[in-house]
Amino acid sequence: MELKRVVVTGLGALTPIGNNINEYWNGLVEGKSGCAGITSFDPANFKTQFACEIKDFDPLKHFDRKEARKLDKFAQYALVSSDEAIADAGIDLDAVDKFRVGVIWGAGIGGIQTFQDEVVNFAQGNGTPRFNPFFIPKMIADIAPGNISIKHGFMGPNYTTVSACASSANAMIDALNYIRLGHCDVIITGGSEAAVTEAGMGGFNAMHALSTRNDNPQSASRPFDANRDGFVLGEGAGALVLEELEHAKARGARIYAEVIGGGMSSDAYHMTAPHPDGIGVKRVMENCLRDAGIDASEVDAINTHGTSTPLGDVAELKAISQVFGQHAGKININSTKSMTGHLLGAAGAIEAIASILSMEHSVVPPTINHETVDENIDPNLNLTLNKAQEREVNVAMSNTFGFGGHNACVLFRKLNE
Repeated sequence: MELKRVVVTGLGALTPIGNNINEYWNGLVEGKSGCAGITSFDPANFKTQFACEIKDFDPLKHFDRKEARKLDKFAQYALVSSDEAIADAGIDLDAVDKFRVGVIWGAGIGGIQTFQDEVVNFAQGNGTPRFNPFFIPKMIADIAPGNISIKHGFMGPNYTTVSACASSANAMIDALNYIRLGHCDVIITGGSEAAVTEAGMGGFNAMHALSTRNDNPQSASRPFDANRDGFVLGEGAGALVLEELEHAKARGARIYAEVIGGGMSSDAYHMTAPHPDGIGVKRVMENCLRDAGIDASEVDAINTHGTSTPLGDVAELKAISQVFGQHAGKININSTKSMTGHLLGAAGAIEAIASILSMEHSVVPPTINHETVDENIDPNLNLTLNKAQEREVNVAMSNTFGFGGHNACVLFRKLNE
């Protein structure tokens, strides 16, 4: 059967460097750091006392008080970003066939704040199991797409993908394939996360995964720098409206880009560390290129997973050099996590949006905070260091990897009729 073509017609973002798409893009181009001391709880006793938190977010500007109390922050973020994307897409909700509109969302953890609060309240009580009746509905990861569907009446496929930090990239790939196969006309996809909590910070600190650069948090997320010491935890959401091409054209939709391929693989190596030779990463990019039906030489930009961990950055760049060969030096490679921190399950979506906007504006955002060359990294690679670079981007790749060895890769191209 002939596969349908899939395009992006709407975008929404809620990030540590901007609370909508325009603010997010401007923050990326300016090289703005979203990192600062934690404000949502007192971090004085934690090894890491900073994170990339959402700024100036008031849930009561988006929900009434009763509704807000029923939603964990990760679900609030999902609803706000998806509302922006749906409005951006200009979909007539009264005219669309809602049985052919789905929501496929990614979340690596879900309602960790809710879980933490309820368990702490129980532990501090007298042993009587008195839990909030909204405990489970607030906590479960699938409640985000559930709430999006309920709000808009979308009755197509509805579920959450959970693959740690690859979650929202997996959601986008699933959405791509549902539309390709003709099962849906439109899918709202993306991801959200809100893990800047005592439990989240404490858990990642115990793994020695986070940077501890407490004296200068703004510079803590430093992918590819020789002195990187771990990732910076972030929070937020990214939403995309994916649509079948002819359906989008028929309603005169604005088209940002075409989604031309998605790839997945597994490291099958270690619970948290990548394979040192980047074998799984190499395979996922090859799978994505094969799925898209394009040659490696056609890729102009890669937004890497680039978390700022000592092992991960080297393994990914090694894999890029192997997959792209001599062409690797002609690609603008960057890591927008240097500005947003690591949004965990939302990372794939928010970074895919950065890739799409790079094509839209012919600008590749920088990898900030780079000071010292890492001798383990190929010096011929263009890592787009410290300053945005103007260039035409016709094909952009976005990489996302998760604990457990989950690798996902998505390819976007300017619409080519």
